[in-house]
Amino acid sequence: MELKELKEKFVELYGEGQVRSFHSPGRVNLIGEHIDYNGGYVFPCALEFGTYACVRKREDNKVNLASTNFDLQVSVDVENIVFKEEDDWANYPKGVIKIMKEMGYKVGGMDIVISGNIPNGAGLSSSASLELLIGVIVNNLFNAGKIEQVDLVKIGQKAENVFVGVNCGIMDQFAVGMGKKGKAILLNCDTLDYEYANVDLKDYCLVIMNTNKRRALNESKYNERRAECDEALAKLNEVKPVKELCNLSSKEFEEIAGVLDKENVRNRAAHAIYENERVKEAFKCLNEGKLEEFGKLLTASHNSLRDLYEVTGKELDTIVEEALKAEGCIGARMTGAGFGGCAIAVVKKNKTEEFKSSVGENYKSKIGYRPSFYMSGIGNGSVEI
Repeated sequence: MELKELKEKFVELYGEGQVRSFHSPGRVNLIGEHIDYNGGYVFPCALEFGTYACVRKREDNKVNLASTNFDLQVSVDVENIVFKEEDDWANYPKGVIKIMKEMGYKVGGMDIVISGNIPNGAGLSSSASLELLIGVIVNNLFNAGKIEQVDLVKIGQKAENVFVGVNCGIMDQFAVGMGKKGKAILLNCDTLDYEYANVDLKDYCLVIMNTNKRRALNESKYNERRAECDEALAKLNEVKPVKELCNLSSKEFEEIAGVLDKENVRNRAAHAIYENERVKEAFKCLNEGKLEEFGKLLTASHNSLRDLYEVTGKELDTIVEEALKAEGCIGARMTGAGFGGCAIAVVKKNKTEEFKSSVGENYKSKIGYRPSFYMSGIGNGSVEI
C-alpha cells in the first residue's frame, strides 16, 4: 500500500487533520546465523521494503492501533498496558510503548494506522520493523527526537524479550534501526561495536527466496537451541573460562571440544564458533570485492545450519539446493531463524529471470507449492518521512 492510500485509510478511520508518516525497514542477514545470542558477529542489512505508519497525537492517553494487513484493531490506555494473546500483532507496539513509559520517556495517546509489505512469517523481521517504527514514532512525537537510535534498538529487543516473550538476540532490531543505504553492518553482538561495509555486488544482485512455509518463532526449536548452547558454554567453562561461545577461535575450540560428550551440544557449539569466523571472512571478502569467495561462505554457512545446527528443514534445503544448481548463482543460504521462512542467493543480474523460473519450478515439483522471490536493494533504518 502506498503512503497516499495509507493516509486516506487514516482519515477514514480517525477523521481529518494533520498526519505524520514514518517508515521502518525489514532486514536480511547476509551471514552469521544463530550466533547473535552466542556473542558472535552478524552481518545484516536493512531492506528497502518494510512497514509504514501514519500517526496523529491525541489529547488523552488512548492509543488506537489499526493495520491494513490485519482486521484486528486494538485500543489501549498508555497507563495500563498488559500482554493479551488475543491482541496478536498489536502486542509488539504495546510492548514498546509500555517499556518506553517504564523507562521514564514521555508517551501519550495516538491514533496509528500501519501497513507493512514484509511477508508475515517469512523471517525478514516484520516484528523488529514494527517495534522500531513505534520507537521512532514515540521518540519524535513526545520526546523531541532526543532518544538515541541505538537506545530505541535496545527498547525494541526488550519489548520482544520481556513483553512478547520471544528470547531473540539484538541483531534484528539493530539492523532495522541502524541500517544505511547500500551498506551492511558488521555487528559484534557481545559489545554492540559495529562498522559498515559497502555492499557492491557488481554484476550480481541479492535475490530473497521465500519458501512460503511460515515459521512462528515461539513454537520453533529456538529456545531449545539456545539451551544447548548454554549447556556447551557451561561445559567448556570447566576447562577454559570463556564468556561467550564465540569468544573462542576454532583452534581453541578444537583443543577443548572433547569435554562436550553429547554430540548435539558439540555440534551446536561448533556451528556458532565456525560461523563467527565465516562472518569476519565475509566482511573482508565484500570489502575487497571478492564476490566468488563471499558466495562460497554463504553456502558453507547454510551447510553448517543444516548439518550442525539442524534448523533448516526440507523447504529451505530444497530451495538452496535448487538455487545452487541454477546458472549464475554463486552462493545461497537460509537466512533468519530457520524452520521455514527465507533464503538468499547471490545471482548474476542478467540471469535473475531464468533463476526465478527454474528454482520456482523445481521447488514446486518437490514441495508441492511455489516459492516467492523478492528483489530489494539495501535501504535506510527507521525514520520519519
